[in-house]
Amino acid sequence: MARSRKKSTITPAAGWAVYLRTSDEEAQNPEASQARQRYLIQKSVLDRSDLPVIDEYIDLLTGRTPRRIGYQRMLEDARMGRFSHVIVERADRFGRNDTEALRAIDELDEFGVAVRFANQPDLDPMSPDDRVIVALSFTLARRESMMTSLRIKGAVDAKRENGGYIGRAPDGYISVEDEQPHRKTYARRTHHIEPDPERAPIWRLAWDLLLEDRLTLAEIAEELHARGYRYRSGRPFVEVKANGKRKANYNSMAYSFHNWAYAGWIVNEELGILPKTLRGDWEPLVTTEEFEQGLEILAKRSRHKYAKRRHDYLLKKLIFLSASPLDPTQPGDKLYRLTGSTSNPGRSGGGTAHYRLDRHPIHFLCSEVESQLASHLQQVQVDEALMPLIRDYYINEVADKLGRLRPDERTEIERALKQIDEEEARVLRLYAATMVTEENWRNLWAEWQDKRHKLRSSLDLLDQKCESYIDDLDEALTIIAKLGILYETLSRSDQKELLRNVVERVVVNI
Repeated sequence: MARSRKKSTITPAAGWAVYLRTSDEEAQNPEASQARQRYLIQKSVLDRSDLPVIDEYIDLLTGRTPRRIGYQRMLEDARMGRFSHVIVERADRFGRNDTEALRAIDELDEFGVAVRFANQPDLDPMSPDDRVIVALSFTLARRESMMTSLRIKGAVDAKRENGGYIGRAPDGYISVEDEQPHRKTYARRTHHIEPDPERAPIWRLAWDLLLEDRLTLAEIAEELHARGYRYRSGRPFVEVKANGKRKANYNSMAYSFHNWAYAGWIVNEELGILPKTLRGDWEPLVTTEEFEQGLEILAKRSRHKYAKRRHDYLLKKLIFLSASPLDPTQPGDKLYRLTGSTSNPGRSGGGTAHYRLDRHPIHFLCSEVESQLASHLQQVQVDEALMPLIRDYYINEVADKLGRLRPDERTEIERALKQIDEEEARVLRLYAATMVTEENWRNLWAEWQDKRHKLRSSLDLLDQKCESYIDDLDEALTIIAKLGILYETLSRSDQKELLRNVVERVVVNI
């Protein structure tokens, strides 16, 4: 049965909207791609139509996302009735996501806007048989996208294995386009990196200061700042705040001191490319020996760096003080959230941790508060009189989650299975008429089988009986009755997780 559609009450203005999309693969020469799309649209459709062109919408973005400015503006104008027809070069220009694109085509139809494709101008995506061909074009577009991704990955791997740098050039280097005198206008450009004449001396100076093993990273940043240098982004090595305080931005510098590219090596631990195994084809700013010496200096400083102890507050965001709203130092019924504070954290014992109320002389030792938790949890028991209500609520909740109380969900799944069968039958007729190749038929058949498997698995889940979950409920109730005992056997991190799940708040009184 065809899906009923509520047509818009706005009568669209007669005319064409032209949609052009340039994908990432063509982004280096978008004008050529757009010119080719316009030419095919003009020759195949617009020259044979008496309707005017009302507007043109352009995107330079992958079709894998619907969040394209031109695409969304076109849909919004269609809702306002600005045009009656949309023309694109081919179906996958709407997007590589067939679900989103077909939904957009259906939405345009609801607003009285017809969609046509320049490469197949007689194709009507609202016709059941033609719609199958449109869906097939999206399947082929996805395959093309996957093949393109594989080709790009292969090219990147080949460049890396030959010593080429992948990604944005490090600060101190610039990316330079390779000379290709016979390169055609649509061929891909290739690049290599080389030292930046202006910025390379800055980083050579930074390395020299590090290798002296005299200045800290903050002091190196101060030295570079004093000479008027900045990071490539324009960020200063040292920020001077309005109150005169100085903040040395040395984190990016520390990252650069760990980047093997400055020593001329390609390193990628995710791909298994370890240091000093693959030499890059660019000029290094430091020697390998200097780079390793710098790493040793940084490692030595890290080993001697004092690590400040931090107390792990067990009741973080859970503990409140019950006190008077007029005077928090007096008993009352207003709840104040307590924060954690550790005095003298540099001491050998790690300092003394408190739960305290800001700006008030109120504090409680964490050890005293937390030592009472187990005994309080042991008092948590399940009221036998409420057991029937708990079981009924649980059974209804499980039934709702499994779809037993939502027959519309079962109907939707069964309808989706029927639609797959109908779509397969229509494509089979096209395949018998040699309108669909054998390879495309195999690809579509595999996709249908996968969808059938997922839908039938959902049906099987809906058919499960709620009674099989009663054992889980009984076990949960047993655990609740023994929370205090269980709590004391857990690690501190697990204790925090248990408290977050079973305790809304812990209230202490003055």
